[in-house]
Amino acid sequence: MNPSLTSSGCGGGAAGGCGCASAAESVASVQSQPTATINGVALHPPGQRPPEDELRERAYAELLRQHAVAQGLLAPHDTVLAPELDDSARQVLEAMIDAEVHSPQPQEDECQRYHQAHASQFIVGQALHMRHILFAVTPGVNVQALAVHAEKALLELTHKDTPSGRFAQRATELSNCPSSTQGGDLGWLGPDDCAPELAKELFHQSHHQGQKNSVGIHPMLVHSRFGFHIIEVLERRAGTQPAYAEVHERIARLLAMQSRARALHQYMSLLAGEAALEHIVLDAADSPLVQ
Repeated sequence: MNPSLTSSGCGGGAAGGCGCASAAESVASVQSQPTATINGVALHPPGQRPPEDELRERAYAELLRQHAVAQGLLAPHDTVLAPELDDSARQVLEAMIDAEVHSPQPQEDECQRYHQAHASQFIVGQALHMRHILFAVTPGVNVQALAVHAEKALLELTHKDTPSGRFAQRATELSNCPSSTQGGDLGWLGPDDCAPELAKELFHQSHHQGQKNSVGIHPMLVHSRFGFHIIEVLERRAGTQPAYAEVHERIARLLAMQSRARALHQYMSLLAGEAALEHIVLDAADSPLVQ
């Protein structure tokens, strides 16, 4: 008898391994994923758990649907799997939220305080001509070692005896940004042209308010979602500061949006706190909604 006819598996052999085994392990791994539920209603079919961001979106939608059913606004579904929401159901949920979530409108003194504390955010026409060296954080990189490497380069470039052309040279050698071919030169950039972390450090920090004409190498590494930056400001346009009356409506809208976001977060946290959650973690609150 041919031994291959009595062997287990697909007969892939020891050298190449059995493809059936790895496939079976993959299926078993998927099937072993826990099913997330809210009050016993599954958010996804067994073994088909979606990415966490999508799962949380489904969870919040199901929390709202169940709350609407409890309020008599939607008909109950006799199902163990959360139903898809159609347009009419979504409109009901939006109307329910509008009726139940109340956020205070900003008062004049709040707007004035915000303007005083964040005046630099409203400057018009400010820009920097700058160059940088990017030490990119990529998957698998040793972030601590990368930061040490970047700090050494910054220390070298800020030394008083460093030649004037050294920055461009080091940018060409070290930077992970396409601007390395131009010695790190990024041209003129305004706050909206930068990553938010860079805009906050270079344009909006209070320690820049008395330094509108300052140029040179930034004394510290600047961290962004892309990695570590050594930045040199070559030229600076200070821009103009509009009067409070010119930005009042903009500030009021911004504060109203922030207030609404806080109220919605608290509302959803209360719903989550009242529900029985399994295999999913949501922000939850156990105190009454305070507006």
